Amino acid sequence: MSATFSALGVSEPISRALAARGITAPFRIQELVVPDALEGMDVLAKSPTGSGKTLAFALPIAERVDPAAEPGTALVLVPTRELATQVAEEMTAVASVRKLRVAAVYGGVPIPSQAKRANAAHILIATPGRLEDLAARRLVSLARVRILVLDEADRMLDMGFQPQVDRLVRRLPAEHQTMFFSATLDGEVGRLARAYTRNPSRVEADLPLAARQGEVEHHFVKVTAEDKVERLVEHLDTERGLALVFVRTRHGADRLVERLARHEVAAVAMHGNLSQGQRERALARFGSGRVSVLVATDVAARGLDLDDITHVVNYDPPEDDKAYVHRVGRTGRAGRSGTGITLVLPHEEADMSRVAARLGHEDRFVQGGLTVAPPRVVYSGRRRNSRWGTVGPRRKI
Repeated sequence: MSATFSALGVSEPISRALAARGITAPFRIQELVVPDALEGMDVLAKSPTGSGKTLAFALPIAERVDPAAEPGTALVLVPTRELATQVAEEMTAVASVRKLRVAAVYGGVPIPSQAKRANAAHILIATPGRLEDLAARRLVSLARVRILVLDEADRMLDMGFQPQVDRLVRRLPAEHQTMFFSATLDGEVGRLARAYTRNPSRVEADLPLAARQGEVEHHFVKVTAEDKVERLVEHLDTERGLALVFVRTRHGADRLVERLARHEVAAVAMHGNLSQGQRERALARFGSGRVSVLVATDVAARGLDLDDITHVVNYDPPEDDKAYVHRVGRTGRAGRSGTGITLVLPHEEADMSRVAARLGHEDRFVQGGLTVAPPRVVYSGRRRNSRWGTVGPRRKI
């Protein structure tokens, strides 16, 4: 690691502001990104959440944007309103040193006041949907943007924001710097990265040692429709700490909170029907520990960045392997241990057994008293079967 941020080219006033917050040495992603970004180069960075990437783009933006310039010089696109709030707070902490104004734009708040703040800001943090709405209404102009950051680009793609991002990028001046951050650069994400950047500096950084995943125990619990809530309550009573409980729908989140209340378990819901104020109050109660159970849908949980979740419960099963990993990956952070619990109804047993087997948790699945289903057989290509006619050859998945 470099000894100081000054060695990376960060000015003394901003370095002092970081030191005042106890930030004295850069993470690896900051070492790799900041010097090239300060030179105005495009940057293509593979970097997971928790690696310190926010400062990796916040510092160059704070240094390169001129306080005397017109507003609207830098734009940071993020997938969720929770992340927009977090990034705006981090950005403000360094940008304020140079008297730069920062604004966040996201859904769930009144448009007129938000547009007014956006038009006065040098640095705009925005979710794609709300920003496109403001731009289409001509309430916000992107004609002066000289620096673009795509933060957690893989999640924006997963959430279906590519069309909005494409249209927003087309509104920008042809000459602008792009910094592209993603946990993966494979497949479609990699194609987008190449399309959005020009001769980029390519970097890759892992999580800092203190933030790496700790050991996570995986449990699969056989339940019925009649005793499912009771079994959940049992585990919440046993597993003390902060619990993130995943459900499939918004209505299901509210209903489960009500059912837990009847068992004297205080919980709050997190889903897309809540206003921004309601979401912030729910997160504040959960993050402070005043309420120890947060019931969330997958989409609503994507913006959460909490290291203190001790266990994740799949009340409703994840859709697939990737969803399971994303959900349970919410615990065991910052080197701490964690627990992942999946409640399995009889009709869900076969599909969940295949997920568990593919992820290497088959033994834990069996220990839960559940039966491992045989691999599903599908057909591909063609072969001749005298009884059933022409069908494809079998392939296990």
